[in-house]
Formats: sequence, structure tokens, C-alpha cells
Amino acid sequence: MSDVTTLKPSEEVRGRGGAPGAPRAIGPANTMSNGLQLAWRSVLKIKANPEEVLGLTFMPIMFVTLFVFVFGQAIMDDWREYRDFLMPGIIAQSVVFATLGTGFALCQDVEKGIFDRFRSLPIARSAPLIGAILGDLVRYSLTVVMVLLVGLAIGFRPDGGVVGVVAAAALILLFAFALCWMSAFVGMIVRTPMAVQSFGMILMFPLTFGSSAFVAPEAMPGWMRAVAENNPITHVVNAMRGLMIGGDVAAPVTWTLVWSGVFVAVFGPLAVWAYRRRT
Repeated sequence: MSDVTTLKPSEEVRGRGGAPGAPRAIGPANTMSNGLQLAWRSVLKIKANPEEVLGLTFMPIMFVTLFVFVFGQAIMDDWREYRDFLMPGIIAQSVVFATLGTGFALCQDVEKGIFDRFRSLPIARSAPLIGAILGDLVRYSLTVVMVLLVGLAIGFRPDGGVVGVVAAAALILLFAFALCWMSAFVGMIVRTPMAVQSFGMILMFPLTFGSSAFVAPEAMPGWMRAVAENNPITHVVNAMRGLMIGGDVAAPVTWTLVWSGVFVAVFGPLAVWAYRRRT
């Protein structure tokens, strides 16, 4: 598949005498249209790389199996109880780790010169960045579905029903969208894809494992409990637990929305700045 997205003829910008000229100012509507076209390119890359689908399939199976059946009995004396506690955390952890793929793919495209080709097209400069992030939301949706299927296979039955599960999935996808901007920023300031993966893991591991995803903060030492209770992953996991299996919903959902807004407000402009600087 070609890495260059073909735009509609009507979107081509011409200079004097019909020759290609400098692109005119592109408004928000055209920027979003360009971004959606490139998001479709990102989705097609999944079809062209079936190993990505295998990764989305086997990683949830591995995580759920290891944590539920290896740690469940030791942590809660009942792996079934731990399974119900764990499932929202595993979904959040799988999606959060998947956001590293955004920065990895962007850095890889820069290395391959794909963005040099995009610059020759009459599209918004930020469209490839927007398209990559929107397209990756499809991958995260597949991750959520796969983790849920594995959970259902081992007996997980969310008390919140379909509505609670859909609301929890929408919330983690919103949070992932916000987190993608941080991943994109890392992908634009780090020089190689492998460095993006290494640096991203350094950021994501403390966020996920230092949260309520796997262990309740009440069981942690005092200083660690304070960190975990104020961790953005804790808020999104607690919100998902409330929606899926019952519990407080309003406060963690509010905090999740606040954290999502903070990530977008801080890392969105930084990612666009780093992208323009590097490309």
C-alpha cells in the first residue's frame, strides 16, 4: 500500500498559470477533513500488518491469564474476586500501553521520509498528526474488545451491563486519545522508534503499576498510597470499576475528564510544535 494519501482534485492548490503553488490558509474544517483521510490510512496499515492484530489478540490473553491466575489467589485469596477487581485495570493498562504505538509509528514515518511526501501535498501541516492519533483509536477499540472477550471467557460478568461496559470503554478511549498527544510529543522529540518505546515505557510503567489498576491503594505504604490516589490512571480505573461492577462514579469520572483535558491542553500544542519543528 502506498504511504501517500491521495486527495480529491478539488483540494489541490494551484499557483498562477495553473502550476502548483504555495498552499493557501487551510481552515479548521479542511484540517479535520485532511486528518480523517489520513486516519483512514492509519486504519489500513492495520490490515496491511496482520501481526499487529495478533499482538492485540495475544497480549490481553497473556495479561489476564498471568494476573488473574498467578496473582489472584495470593492477593485476594480468591482468583474470581480478583478477576472482577482486575478487569477494568487490565483494560486500562492494555490501552495505555497501546498509546505508545502512536509515538512509535510517527517517529518511524519521519525516519522513512513519509512526512516529506506529506509536505508536498496541499494539506494542513497538522493533518498527519491528527490522522495518526484518530486512526490509532481503532486499535485501542480492538484492544478493549479483546480484553473483554478474554474476561467473559473466564467468567467475568459486569454488573453494570452493556450500558456500563460501553460507558467504561468510551471513557478509556477518551483518556487514551488525550494520552496519545503525550506519546506523539515523545515520538517527535526522540530520534529513533526504539528510543520512543524505551522512553515511553519509563513513563507508562510508573503510571500504570503505581495506580489502583492491580492493587487497591489502601494496601500500599503511606507514601505510595498518596501517589497512587492522585495518579490519573487510578481515576480512570476507579471510574471504569464504578461503571462496570459498581461503586463511586461521579468523582472518578470528573477527575478523568479533568486529567484528559490537562493532557490535551499541555501535550497537544507541544506535539504540534515538535512535529512542525522536526518535519
